[in-house]
Amino acid sequence: MITPRVIPCLLLSGLGLVKTEKFKNPKYVGDPRNAVKIFNEKEVDELVILDIKATPEGKPPKNDLVREIVSEAFMPIAYGGGIRSVEDARSMLQLGIEKVVINTAAVEDSSLIRAAAQEFGSQSVVMCMDIKRNFLGRNELYIYGGRKNTKLDPVTFAKRMEEMGAGEIIVNSIDRDGTMTGYDIELIRSVTSAVQIPVIACGGAGKLDDFRKVVSDGGASAAAAGSFFVFYGKHNAVLISYPTPEEIREYFLPPEGIANETS
Repeated sequence: MITPRVIPCLLLSGLGLVKTEKFKNPKYVGDPRNAVKIFNEKEVDELVILDIKATPEGKPPKNDLVREIVSEAFMPIAYGGGIRSVEDARSMLQLGIEKVVINTAAVEDSSLIRAAAQEFGSQSVVMCMDIKRNFLGRNELYIYGGRKNTKLDPVTFAKRMEEMGAGEIIVNSIDRDGTMTGYDIELIRSVTSAVQIPVIACGGAGKLDDFRKVVSDGGASAAAAGSFFVFYGKHNAVLISYPTPEEIREYFLPPEGIANETS
């Protein structure tokens, strides 16, 4: 079997990395350039970096910082935050970013996804959906870093993004963000069952088995996490880690007796 991707998702705030819980209370966890160097050593296949202040503050991507991060990286990077136009996307890709991640701008004008996909190819365009359950248990799509509720249904919107040409969708649970209590499998499955493009699950990973469950039970093509890769111990000391390829393969292997069954 092809081992699903396990992706560190790093949050950029200003010039440093932070980790949030339910999109609140950001805790500083280090310099992004140093973090990338460590993930290089751990042979990470892919990184997602999201600037969580750019769009809420109306600022463009930090080109100089992005350039420095890319120069340190041995792996592909998907980058989001402040990307509001095809020109913004082009500048990121020209700096060496592999994929652009778009959230608020795509909700406010879905034609941006189509334009970017036509210009750069769907494989370079990722839609990120930040989702929170309301008091009735209904999932709703949020923008501006979780500050504004659009009231949009995530499944309907995911279908729309696929039609517009998005190559992947990140499904990020605000309720599970930073809690390390496991992914919202029901939420992930609702999206993966509705679209054909890859879905990256994000929000809630606390142990390796959570990655397996969100793939096997939720249908995700990849599993992203933040706290799991930057915190250690019950007091959440900052320590960047990443499982070995052997550990990842072990957790994604089917239970003994299921694989290679023959009649």
